Amino acid sequence: MSKIHATAIVDPRAQLDSSVEVGPYSIIGPNVAIGAGTVVGPHVVIEGHTTIGSDNKFFQFSSIGAAPQDKKWNGEPTRLTIGDRNTIREFCTFNTGTVQDKGVTSLGNDNWISAYVHLAHDCQVGSNTIFSNNAQIAGHVEIGDWVIMSGFANVHQFCKIGAHAFVGMSTSLTQDVPPFVLLNGNPAQAHGVNIEGLKRRGFTREQINGIRTAYKLIYRSGLTLEEAKAALAAEEQASPAAADQIRAMREFLGTATRGIVR
Repeated sequence: MSKIHATAIVDPRAQLDSSVEVGPYSIIGPNVAIGAGTVVGPHVVIEGHTTIGSDNKFFQFSSIGAAPQDKKWNGEPTRLTIGDRNTIREFCTFNTGTVQDKGVTSLGNDNWISAYVHLAHDCQVGSNTIFSNNAQIAGHVEIGDWVIMSGFANVHQFCKIGAHAFVGMSTSLTQDVPPFVLLNGNPAQAHGVNIEGLKRRGFTREQINGIRTAYKLIYRSGLTLEEAKAALAAEEQASPAAADQIRAMREFLGTATRGIVR
């Protein structure tokens, strides 16, 4: 029995694994490729130059791979890539990239994307993230692995959010967020380290203590960012058990382009 519902419209040029399921009234465009085990629910539109991996689940009424919401876009064949084992809930909108940036919007593996999430053009999202309902991500944003975006959080264009950060409900982000930091508010303010998340992911006591020390150097010491980077480099040597995590925070400061939330 076919796994494509009789009312679905799948362009004959689309590349779908034989195990892909497509629900009633969904539309799959000609430049779409979908991997094994992926389930496309009813009333989903997948278009554009979109590549989707294996074992994903798309719930009803999402728009995936539509043209970027950018007035500079002039019909270029930019792309959207989605990895494996992602859950995309109702009414999500993911756009393709633009030639002014990387030309691709990407979502990694094992992400949980709740209803009404917008992922704009050229965004780069890692793996194992959680986006709660109505998280809104503007263009050119980079989000690391294991980040949690709470409901109604929104992110300004070109911001970066480091791995394992936690963004609280209704937070408005206009600056970059270092790894491991917990923040909330409008405007956003840092409120410590995402300790509970780190414990759940198996970080050791020594690693968490090292991250907390690094946080204090950035946020509580009164140092400039350049001074904080130097202090973090010294702390890497002094805390070998947490050196990788401290280095991640130091290197993030070197890539921040909008300043960091402080």
